[in-house]
Amino acid sequence: MDEVSSSPLACRSRKVTDFGYYRNPMYAVIRVGTSQERVTEGQLVRVDKRAEENGAVIEFEPVLLVDGDSVLAGPALEGARVTGTIVGVESGPKIRALTYKAKSIQRKRWGHRQWYTTVEINKISLKPAKAAKAAKAVEAVEA
Repeated sequence: MDEVSSSPLACRSRKVTDFGYYRNPMYAVIRVGTSQERVTEGQLVRVDKRAEENGAVIEFEPVLLVDGDSVLAGPALEGARVTGTIVGVESGPKIRALTYKAKSIQRKRWGHRQWYTTVEINKISLKPAKAAKAAKAVEAVEA
């Protein structure tokens, strides 16, 4: 009984070379409507339906930004942006519900299907406002 288990539940340790969130050390948590999503560059995200057309570039407000060992949140995120491009609109799964009261012939059946917008995350920028100020300062010194 000295054998090592090879089941996926027993092998839970993650390595830097694994795929998924662990491969890319930079990610952001963005606010999407009333929920939050964890995103990396190049990822496709389903958000609630938006009014913009396909191909439109939209910006999200980051709540948390992780770049390697540094974690930014709150006032430190001033000027940080997450940009994405709208890829398309799709509908989610059909949800069916039923209510009834026994012995009184009261039945009500309804359904719902949510619409989603698929967004591809293009860029996670840390502080474009401060980078622009630094560029202006360098131009002022050179002039």
